[in-house]
Amino acid sequence: MLSEKKLNEILSELTLDEKLSMIHGAEFFKTAGVERLNIPPLVFSDGPMGVRLDFYPDSWDKVNLSDDYVTYLPCNSALAASFSRECAYETGNVLGEETRGRGKDVILGPGVNIKRSPRCGRNFEYFSEDPYLTKELAVEYIKGVQQWDVAACVKHFLANNQETDRLNVDTIVDEDVLKEIYMPAFRDAVKRGGVLSLMGSYNRINGEFGSQHTHYLNDVLRNEWGFDGLVVSDWGAIHDSENAAKSGLDVEMSVTPDFDEYYLANPLKKLVEEGKISEELIDEKVRHCLLLMNRLNMLDGERKSGTYNTEEHRSAALRVAEESVVLLKNDKGILPLDRKIKKLLVIGENADRLHALGGGSAEIKALYEISPLMGIKKLLGGNVSVKYAKGYSGDIFRGNDEEKWQERSLDLDFVRVESDEVADKKMAELRKTLREEALALAAEYENVIFIGGLDHVPGHDSEGDDRPDMKLPYEQDILIKELLKIRPDMTVVLIGGSCVEMSEWVDDVHALVWGWYGGIEGGTAIAEVLFGDVNPSGRLPETFYHDLSECSAHAIGEYGTVDRVEYKDGIYVGYRYVDKYGVTPQFPFGYGLSYTTFECEGATVDYDSSTVTVSVTNTGRRAGKVSVLVYMKGEGDEPVKTLAGFDKIYLEPGEKRLVRVDITDGIVGGRKYFAVV
Repeated sequence: MLSEKKLNEILSELTLDEKLSMIHGAEFFKTAGVERLNIPPLVFSDGPMGVRLDFYPDSWDKVNLSDDYVTYLPCNSALAASFSRECAYETGNVLGEETRGRGKDVILGPGVNIKRSPRCGRNFEYFSEDPYLTKELAVEYIKGVQQWDVAACVKHFLANNQETDRLNVDTIVDEDVLKEIYMPAFRDAVKRGGVLSLMGSYNRINGEFGSQHTHYLNDVLRNEWGFDGLVVSDWGAIHDSENAAKSGLDVEMSVTPDFDEYYLANPLKKLVEEGKISEELIDEKVRHCLLLMNRLNMLDGERKSGTYNTEEHRSAALRVAEESVVLLKNDKGILPLDRKIKKLLVIGENADRLHALGGGSAEIKALYEISPLMGIKKLLGGNVSVKYAKGYSGDIFRGNDEEKWQERSLDLDFVRVESDEVADKKMAELRKTLREEALALAAEYENVIFIGGLDHVPGHDSEGDDRPDMKLPYEQDILIKELLKIRPDMTVVLIGGSCVEMSEWVDDVHALVWGWYGGIEGGTAIAEVLFGDVNPSGRLPETFYHDLSECSAHAIGEYGTVDRVEYKDGIYVGYRYVDKYGVTPQFPFGYGLSYTTFECEGATVDYDSSTVTVSVTNTGRRAGKVSVLVYMKGEGDEPVKTLAGFDKIYLEPGEKRLVRVDITDGIVGGRKYFAVV
């Protein structure tokens, strides 16, 4: 690495034009380098589930070569369901090595925004409703990424919790609420994770746009937290040159090819020449660029090379997917299924649907993707006859060119999905036909699995849109209810990035599994859980509500409004709200069953070392993993409880272990702790 003296010498040799070229996009994912001083460009790539495919430098047309297929990793919500720091580090490690292997410098992830409402279209990119779980996993994820001479870029700073009017909406939230709920993951990413870059958000926070916010970028991030890494705007999130120059922002990126007209390009040069902006402000931004390059060993030539699509990466993706699957119901012991059955009927479009190449900027050009249907068939082999029935069909996309949606993403009048009564009528007729076919087949089969849920169609789990409600799309509720009348022992598997309404049929189903977007081997993991090769150990990293009325953002706050949204729910988000107001959700935060049973007893607190020790025994007949969750009990107006620590262990049948859980935030006098398995 170069010395600070050498970096200052390089900075002193740069002309104003060269400095400006380093702090704005020269391509959609690349800044300009300065060849005469051996300064390379900075190359960004979207994440967080893998390194995004390549586009041309100045258009949103895909290059479409065969060299940008990558390992498709489980989504961050799946990773959070693992409750495993090891899984988080392993995921980051794969992503970092593949980012470097693809020749990129900065991977735009992880996303650590709090899951305030199930409606948020980007929930699948985020970890949890809980700030502690989010920050603990994000820190390990970042460490895994950055060991490969690659910068993780924690996003979106700050209070970016809805896609509705995301380019303009003003988030009104109290400072103490920001500090307790929405800032901790960013703060720990900086202070404990050592994250090297951070992305601002589109939205306003208390009146000022996030990507050029002078208070949060300067006073909080730079001065209070001591962050000297790179701050990049979200793509197209800058609105004026003067405020952007005065804020802690370093690099402006956008979605249009007029690179020299970006706010930190020619317009900023004009302000400098007019004496309205000091060149010293630009020097500070360039210094952060050089610091980042130096930390990534970009300036001295001694840099790790990385690689992608290795067997080790695929194995890691499978392990994470296996630990993310959540068993929600198994009240008659239907699961695991007998793999020696002769005939099996699998129903549902998500059984055969691939999800990698969708969702917005999180899209992944996967080397391959195992669907649940393939996972089941390859696990069972040729001795079992597996019949597939679609059962329902997703909407035909109607609207503007989805392939190049990003090109128009800054257009406030852009409509991604248009209404079409004729198409709606045709789809209703098609779904009725598919439903009748599935019901007829179900009457002929003793073993039936339904696999449904959400997808990355705009308006579901997708960037730029929020879900209109919590309901399952495509008339799946009708199909599930009718199927359960015929096969009450049917197993239901749902895939998605956030909870859905289940009240119409959940009391009638006996075997229910939640599968998330599980990555390249997601279908394998689901099959392994269904047939007992893997004992499920996932837990819900968010509250699963009956309906939106149980969610704080909709019950006492605001969500999905245009121009202005007020966080009236304060710190009572997710399970904090549920506990304080006595709500009984469909499935609570931290919930998840196993094929074995565990007993937790004898919890003790060591206040000097800030640890909780508890005895955990596997009292069942199967080996399995279990997460020990430690909560901090509040007093007075504080939340009823907040997650303060967790650990995950593996136990053989009958095995007993003392588990020591570190409470990294320390123990505050007067508070009590208790452990829950």
